Amino acid sequence: MSLRPFNESDLEAVNRLHSSVWWPERSAAGWRWLMANPASAEIDAPHGWVIDHGAGPEAFVGNFIQRFWRNDQRLHAATGYSIVVPPAQRGRSRALINAFIDQPACFARYTLNANARSSPLYQRHGMVPWPPETHTLKLSWLIDPAACLYGRGLREVVDRAPTLARLLGEQLSPLPRLNGERRLRQAESRLPDGVSLSPDLSQRSDYARFWTALRAEGRLMADRSPDIMRWRLSDPDLTVPPLSLAYRDGGRLTGFAVAMLNKQTPLEPPILEIIDLVALDNDSTAVQALVEGLRRMAPALGAAKVRLQVVSPDLLAALGRLGQKAWREGGWGHCHIAFDDGMQDAGWRPTPYDGDYSFCLRPLPARASAALRLASTPLRAQAVQARA
Repeated sequence: MSLRPFNESDLEAVNRLHSSVWWPERSAAGWRWLMANPASAEIDAPHGWVIDHGAGPEAFVGNFIQRFWRNDQRLHAATGYSIVVPPAQRGRSRALINAFIDQPACFARYTLNANARSSPLYQRHGMVPWPPETHTLKLSWLIDPAACLYGRGLREVVDRAPTLARLLGEQLSPLPRLNGERRLRQAESRLPDGVSLSPDLSQRSDYARFWTALRAEGRLMADRSPDIMRWRLSDPDLTVPPLSLAYRDGGRLTGFAVAMLNKQTPLEPPILEIIDLVALDNDSTAVQALVEGLRRMAPALGAAKVRLQVVSPDLLAALGRLGQKAWREGGWGHCHIAFDDGMQDAGWRPTPYDGDYSFCLRPLPARASAALRLASTPLRAQAVQARA
């Protein structure tokens, strides 16, 4: 049979498939980290599927399992990522997506990261746009409009003359700065009231108490426990550590955000992508303070804009005027979900954390990120412990 589960012997061939569509390749350590996902082991789920006629993988779809909680009920859901079907395998996407959707033990199978070309494909497989009101919406806040405009101009040039792409090489990467850490600390001093950098993610921290309170709200929630969060932020392929912020009210942690740098093509400037944005009772003060904090930190990281790629109606309401002032990106249905019966109304409010954004971003080139690696020193130490 040509369809089979993805395994560690396929890494080199799957990286070639990624390279063929200009997607970032993962290192062997990065693939091993992804395959060590604790939630996958709990339901014995494959890490993806390949089309293989005997000479190795010729098409691929990844399968990332997330643990969810609804009160004390543990559930699982699956994110499909990095579907690559070369022209020679035309039509094979059907078998890959069917394998993903038909897998057992998951209350939902979804993608939160479909591009404009692939978006119609998922609806043919019974996946529905989700959330209904905001599945086409991405929000961004410009930090360096000139860099964004220059990157757009380069893309238009390469669209007309694709051979120029290799000649142009890597553009708009932030230059390594000897004072990179100092700039970050200066930016930290300008954070909004109540917002601080790199919270402790240990088992007895105030973040752990925040997670306990978040679970107690009873809504369907992707696992953000300290051990899972440390693992999620320890991807060895990241060239710049994740940026995490906490919001505290009266000394109690009530909101949390994670952002990562993404340079989605060699021709575009870095973007600070909001990976997670969550607060107790969806508190608008905490949500807005965290986004404002990320906006103030972005220039020190060389980011041209801050972006939130998955927006629920509740989160959009919590953003208030800050959301109203953001640029509207997207325009196609990038979120598609196949629910089990009865789960569509379970109150799920997805953020990018629930999808594949954290490990499918294109990291900054290592030379450009060298001066920024100390950006979140406490968090980086926790990440090293999570990989040990």
